[in-house]
Amino acid sequence: MLTALYVPANRPDRFAKAVAAGPDLVVFDLEDAVPVDDKADARSWAVAWVAARSGGSFEVRVNAAGTPWIEDDLAALAAVPAARIRLPKVESAADVRRVLDQVPTARITALIESPLGLERAFEIATADPRVVAIALGEADLASSLGVDGPEGLAWARGRLVSASRAAGLGAPMLSVYPHVNDEEGLRRTCLEGRALGFVGRTAIHPRQLAPIIESFTPSATQVADAAALLAAVDKAGVAEGGVIVLPDGRMVDPAMLGRAREILDLMEQLEN
Repeated sequence: MLTALYVPANRPDRFAKAVAAGPDLVVFDLEDAVPVDDKADARSWAVAWVAARSGGSFEVRVNAAGTPWIEDDLAALAAVPAARIRLPKVESAADVRRVLDQVPTARITALIESPLGLERAFEIATADPRVVAIALGEADLASSLGVDGPEGLAWARGRLVSASRAAGLGAPMLSVYPHVNDEEGLRRTCLEGRALGFVGRTAIHPRQLAPIIESFTPSATQVADAAALLAAVDKAGVAEGGVIVLPDGRMVDPAMLGRAREILDLMEQLEN
């Protein structure tokens, strides 16, 4: 999954447009994007849309624990089989389990937005098999840490990648880039995230999707090298496991083979 696109849940006129833009995941936002007076209508519209399209690639960002709206959000989503919930401001495994107690069939993306949540990232990622991803809420986290710009969040980003990988969730997606008209900045920060191990990014406007996909697409050289490596191992007829010495003298370990497969799997995903 390379792209997710936020759409304010109080704007049902944008729902179909968001899907048509072609992201891997559409995230209906009940939290920050929705004024208080619109919360109830937004919840009804988003849940009705998701419920009517079973099996679609949709996620609902609910309101945070402790707000007046979270219980109604969860009660509505409990009626949607296998709903995907984007849970904000997660600080512990217990936060995740409380939601799953109320919506047992849900799959959770846990948003980590505080230093405490960051310190517990692995605990959160392994809270339950129904946690399918963890992600940073970078604006709140940066404010809490007292840092500015992506440089100040590099350590936090790296910690999230490590926790996600260690938990077996795979590479996470970057947080949103808020400057919709700054394509150069979007591309630059995508490449910075890619260098740290992220795969893909969440967008707030459809025009951000193409630059995100391009930034995270492996280069032609990477694809060719990965294919050649796997072909050489296959041709040599050697069993995988431990270090492999190919006939041309190259030493190949399982990590190198795993990375080659990741690159080719990503290209297959992009092509299909």
